[in-house]
Amino acid sequence: MERTSYQSCADVNNVDNASQPTPSVSNPAENVQGPENGSMSSVRNVALCVCTAVAFGVGLGLKDGIGKASEFFAGYLLEQSLSVDNLFVFVLIFKYFKVPIMYQSRVLSYGIAGAVIFRLSVILLGTATLQRFEAVNLLLAIILLYTSYKMFASEEEDTDLSNNFVVKTCQKFIPVTPDYDGNRFITIEDGVWKATPLLLTVAVIELSDIAFAVDSIPAVFGVTRDPFIVFSSNFFAIIGLRSLYALISESMSDLEYLQPAIGVVLGFIGCKMVLDFFGYHVSTEVSLGFVATSLSAGVLLSLMKKSD
Repeated sequence: MERTSYQSCADVNNVDNASQPTPSVSNPAENVQGPENGSMSSVRNVALCVCTAVAFGVGLGLKDGIGKASEFFAGYLLEQSLSVDNLFVFVLIFKYFKVPIMYQSRVLSYGIAGAVIFRLSVILLGTATLQRFEAVNLLLAIILLYTSYKMFASEEEDTDLSNNFVVKTCQKFIPVTPDYDGNRFITIEDGVWKATPLLLTVAVIELSDIAFAVDSIPAVFGVTRDPFIVFSSNFFAIIGLRSLYALISESMSDLEYLQPAIGVVLGFIGCKMVLDFFGYHVSTEVSLGFVATSLSAGVLLSLMKKSD
């Protein structure tokens, strides 16, 4: 099978990039189908995922009441917005490892599957912990408030992954070939089994999602303690990531005010958890309204600035 040269800052042989062919890492929605068909397919898939989530929330409301539906939609909006913000990191990872566009969808599929399994485990553990130790809520609130602060304090996004802890850790412990071997994760080089850069990319994405979960899961726990709603809101937000990535990977930089809006939301949820701990309850309906308004404002302000 023909091998594709993998050259980046992560190149284990430090070969000059200029002398090597560079695989395309443009929008994966344009892969094979062409730009128009690929984009339309992504739009349909994203719409299907959103409609499925809405139908699930409506069904939950009909079965268990509007309160549970409000909790689900608040959690879903939180997770969806955080997922969009995290997609920016996925774009950087794919560009850093120069993953050919025909393989990006496969990498995301494995990454999403791993994220679902990991988050289910964390949610079950988190639910049991919160039920036994009420003070853990304050710890989660501090995490959210600190994350909110960082979103406003950091002047610009670090786009250089060469010194990223997750990337360096994976490169240290995973022996990797300098070349891609088609869509294989493992190959034989000089008679020795080694990982290809594709497996290294999956590992980095998985570990990155673990880091993302530190923010996102506590945020949903700030809305509801029901593990079913926490997991279902995570699940519906995650399953649409692959199509969402293909659709907006090239235009995420235009959503300039989305990250500040997410920072406001995380700060609000953190404050809500502190108030809940001391007996001052903020209703789920108020939380849902605040989350929806803040995120909508972030997107609208970004689009208005782009149109100027």
